[in-house]
Amino acid sequence: MGKLKLTVACSEYDYLQPLIERKIAPEGIDLNLIFVESGTRHMRMYRHGEYDACEFSMCSYLVARGQDVDRLQAIPFFPRRMFGHKFCFVRAGGRIKKPSDLKGGRIGLRTYENTLALVVKGMFMHNYDLPVTEVTWVLVNQEPVGVKLPPNIKVERIEGGKKLADLLAAGEIDAEVEPDLPQAWLRGEKTLERLFPDFKREEQEYYRKARIFPIMHPIVIKKEILDRDPWVATSLYDAFYRARKSYNEFMQQPHRLSFAWGGAYLEEEKKFFGKDPFYQGLKENRHDIETMIQFAQDQGLLARPLTVDELFTENTRGT
Repeated sequence: MGKLKLTVACSEYDYLQPLIERKIAPEGIDLNLIFVESGTRHMRMYRHGEYDACEFSMCSYLVARGQDVDRLQAIPFFPRRMFGHKFCFVRAGGRIKKPSDLKGGRIGLRTYENTLALVVKGMFMHNYDLPVTEVTWVLVNQEPVGVKLPPNIKVERIEGGKKLADLLAAGEIDAEVEPDLPQAWLRGEKTLERLFPDFKREEQEYYRKARIFPIMHPIVIKKEILDRDPWVATSLYDAFYRARKSYNEFMQQPHRLSFAWGGAYLEEEKKFFGKDPFYQGLKENRHDIETMIQFAQDQGLLARPLTVDELFTENTRGT
């Protein structure tokens, strides 16, 4: 009997190299690993089921499961984690110096259910005295899932494909948060500045207080595949986990890195977290996921309460 052919879509990450080179392969699966940009991938998967499995927005997954949409099932491998502080921008030289200065203001997001937006709204509310209800959230893209928000949460949609950085420079919004650094910033233009200039210190302090390194994406698999072949969940989880472990072992030798002091930085990072910063499995991530569920509840994104266990396939809950 031949292997099951599966197409899995992800962003392109360094630690996936063992899977790309087929040095590691999921048991029983002929893996076709393809790279698709996040926004496109999430929309294609949710709207059209274009892949057998894929890296998917954590927030959109919570929104869908809150509406009892279960055609996608997650495994607790998390390809991307990011702190949000480094992605918060305001106009250079303006009055906004801290998050609470944005009360009554306008903050631009790609979508309300974007996962980085979920995390930043949550940290603003719980750590920086900026409730989600005291801002107008200005949105420029379509929501992959969508939800009817409570009336005390103010959103405004701008059509026409406008860029958040352009809206910010023009004074149409007071801040912007999106999961890419603005091109104007990367070009060295002086129109924008970070809300958190010393973002590394802020992110480390946030981790000390909140004890989460925010999850952006899990891997999801079509339920119709798992109904027929439930072992696919554990096979994919194991393969991605082994690829990450193999890459970590590769990175331990400084002579393999194209950085003068890359090894020293990796040692510093591991010392700060006390473990692999990109920890996988449900046991170590339970608190992180509970926090994200709470953020989604606070922000009017859940049609019903969720539990951690129901979000993941039964055969991966022990990881």
